[in-house]
Amino acid sequence: MLKRFQIEEEPLAFAWLMRTFGITQGEAQRIIDRGRLLCNGKTLPDKSARISGEVEVVIFEPESRGRAPILTTPDFYLFDKPSGVLVHPKKMTTPYSMLDEVRYHGGQHANAVHRIDKETSGLLLASRHKEAERFLKGAFEAKKIQKSYRAWAQGRISEPFSVDAPILLNDDYSRTKHKVFIDERGKRAYTTYLPIRYDERLDATLLECIPHTGRTHQIRIHLFHVKHPILGDPIYGTSFDVAEAYLEERLSPEERKRYSGAERLMLHAYSLDFSYGNRYYLVSRDDFSEPGDAIAPPAERKFGVGSPWRKG
Repeated sequence: MLKRFQIEEEPLAFAWLMRTFGITQGEAQRIIDRGRLLCNGKTLPDKSARISGEVEVVIFEPESRGRAPILTTPDFYLFDKPSGVLVHPKKMTTPYSMLDEVRYHGGQHANAVHRIDKETSGLLLASRHKEAERFLKGAFEAKKIQKSYRAWAQGRISEPFSVDAPILLNDDYSRTKHKVFIDERGKRAYTTYLPIRYDERLDATLLECIPHTGRTHQIRIHLFHVKHPILGDPIYGTSFDVAEAYLEERLSPEERKRYSGAERLMLHAYSLDFSYGNRYYLVSRDDFSEPGDAIAPPAERKFGVGSPWRKG
């Protein structure tokens, strides 16, 4: 958000930021370092500069859309994130992200401590203070927090199975829009899948997905690899044209449902298991086991079929 002020006196820039926005000196200096404080149309040359006249500040101010935490402790919040919402804003013009809810409820020092893809719904853990942020981020990095997901995958899956296949990041999007590949040159990736139930009407299986490593799009690419793509995945399992249209925001909701099998990515962050003084086993409240009308009936799906339109 861009805020404008008219200042007559000549305070130190960082001191004025601290007083005006109730932030720490370090946070004020980061605003200056990132060029987010302008005085009479110009960024400041150094942190000790004084300001006067027309002052503009680009600063994040949270706005809630009514998504309260489902669990509150003195150290962290737990949220159920909807599909289609970013965890952190990509830029200052992002209209809404989960960081809005985190900071609205927890203040300036609250922060999300891990990432969930925009398309994925489910549990998001957020710290309430800096000590908790350091601990929880470290626990995620050290794999001391166990995660499980739920996914609706195409077809019938009757037995538990695991996929141990290395993942390589894609560096050429001219031939495919996949973000990652299964490739021996990649990093090890290991996922366990446990079938929960098969829905004959939808020809889809609800799975519990347990990632033992933390690679980009790991659950998605592994299910695509075994020919049971996640329904609603606009990248893995669709044609080049459909994936490109999705990335360029040219894919309508109806087209997405037809060409990917669902109106959203049917992947949900279901549980978190960790210790923070006490032992916590946290489970999402959202009922992901009943997809309603989100999944297209098999007769209406067109997996891998090129789109009926072209760019331009």
